[in-house]
Amino acid sequence: MADNTQTQGTADFNWDAMEMDGYSSAERTELSEKYETTLNSVTEREVTQGTIVSIGKKEVVINIGSKSEGVVPSNEFRYNPDLKIGDTVDVYIETQEDKYGQLVISHKIARVHSAWNKVNEVLKTGEVITGFVKCRTKGGLIVDVFGLEAFLPGSQIDVKPIRDYDVYVGKNMEFKVVKINQEFKNVVVSHKALIEAELEEQKKQIISGLEKGQVLEGTVKNITSYGVFIDLGGVDGLIHITDLSWGRVNHPEEVVSLDEKLNVVILDFDDEKKRIALGMKQLQPHPWDSLDPNMNIGDKVKGKVVVMADYGAFVEIATGVEGLIHVSEMSWSQHLRSAQDFLKVGDEIESVILTLDREERKMSLGIKQLMPDPWEAIESKFAVHTRHEAKVRNFTNFGVFVELEEGVDGLIHISDLSWQKKVKHPSEFCKVGDTMEVIVLEIDRENRRISLGHKQLEENPWEVFADTFTEGSTHPGTIIDLKDKSGIVALPYGLEGICPARHMRKEDGSNAKVEDALDFVIIEFNKDARKIVVSHTATFEEVSDKPKKNTSASVKQVNQSAEKSTLGDLDALAALKQKMDGNQ
Repeated sequence: MADNTQTQGTADFNWDAMEMDGYSSAERTELSEKYETTLNSVTEREVTQGTIVSIGKKEVVINIGSKSEGVVPSNEFRYNPDLKIGDTVDVYIETQEDKYGQLVISHKIARVHSAWNKVNEVLKTGEVITGFVKCRTKGGLIVDVFGLEAFLPGSQIDVKPIRDYDVYVGKNMEFKVVKINQEFKNVVVSHKALIEAELEEQKKQIISGLEKGQVLEGTVKNITSYGVFIDLGGVDGLIHITDLSWGRVNHPEEVVSLDEKLNVVILDFDDEKKRIALGMKQLQPHPWDSLDPNMNIGDKVKGKVVVMADYGAFVEIATGVEGLIHVSEMSWSQHLRSAQDFLKVGDEIESVILTLDREERKMSLGIKQLMPDPWEAIESKFAVHTRHEAKVRNFTNFGVFVELEEGVDGLIHISDLSWQKKVKHPSEFCKVGDTMEVIVLEIDRENRRISLGHKQLEENPWEVFADTFTEGSTHPGTIIDLKDKSGIVALPYGLEGICPARHMRKEDGSNAKVEDALDFVIIEFNKDARKIVVSHTATFEEVSDKPKKNTSASVKQVNQSAEKSTLGDLDALAALKQKMDGNQ
């Protein structure tokens, strides 16, 4: 009974009316309400702000105005080495109370949430932001921006190519957000965009003051095979390879190097001043202006072959001063040859000044002038009627060009090749490279021409033939060919005659054919034209080509001619035939 009575009394006890701490129930309620108003309304999974209470090596304590304080790992503030007590920071409420009654917050997650909102806003406004370069990655760098990892491509680090990315790691840099992938939460930033903006402003100022002839200092930015790009402090210009030096330049690397500072002069630019042509050699006096004033035509000069062409060689006799040796001035020979047959690039040679134009800055040189001119003593060395050996060089339709010696060529006209053989083209008579014996017929020293002969080495047999093959005389012959229905007849002593078609009729009425051996009457003999016309028909009847004569008188004349030939020229003809047979 006693226990029940005690329990019942406890249950009926008015705890709120009891004044254990000296406060009444009403006062306690009032204080509780005031305390509640000092606390922030905290909602899980939202971002709020807190104040740094303490900073330790491993943890940072943050007061967000809740019943308890939150603890964040110190490494979440690694990006901010200047963090101090009292600073206000963003935190993400993960849990109001864990199983230990502790508030769980994260500064890193809060940064990600707010950072994503910020980068989207920055992309719209174009605001410049600061980020921390965390590490290098393939193709660029990883940058911490507002707590987000953004990608900085290598091409966006600077306006000039970057060879070593590692020098940027661990540094704070300014960036512009240039691209966001909402789906994959990727952010791309650029430091180059900031530089370009600054350079664009500088470029406008520089370009507005450009003038032709202005001298500026620049830095070698890039070297190509055709020229050098110069950074003029925000605007680029090009020095073409031909404007680097007055002398020949094979490659710009011979003259300048990367990052070298040098003075340049503005040569030209377009209307919008986007393309600027620069020069470096123009800052130096032209070599032609300092050329020895006493240098004249006929002087001997030494130089180096710098360029070869088929038509000649360019020789540099001083830096920037070149002269051309035309291939025709390399040898006294008149034969067409390439300059490469005589010289090559790099040869150190001596030459003679042939022409000199200081105003046009042109000079022609020669090397054959250092050798004796073979035409100086041409009459004594190759006198008329003297015999020489010559080498066949080339043909024309009208004759053969032969070389008597280096620089001395002569022409054998086609009519001077043979007394007997009718040559249609010189290639029928000889070949290029053959050695021929010739005789000098005529010399034209002024025009450097020599007329030569080959047939003149022998006596003209047609003078003797004129007395043997008199008109009306009869001789044996063989038809060897037909041409335009006329027969080509082989006569004694290697001569050939023409038998017109109407004179080829035989006594039986048929026409003579090739290989027929017949008698033929000479109806025309022209020793100057070396032409013999014969007739077989005239052996048995009178022909109409000649006026009719008394038959007995004609026979008498033929007999007299034959008698004259027999008595007067038999010995000469026999000797001539023997000589011709020997030649054959």
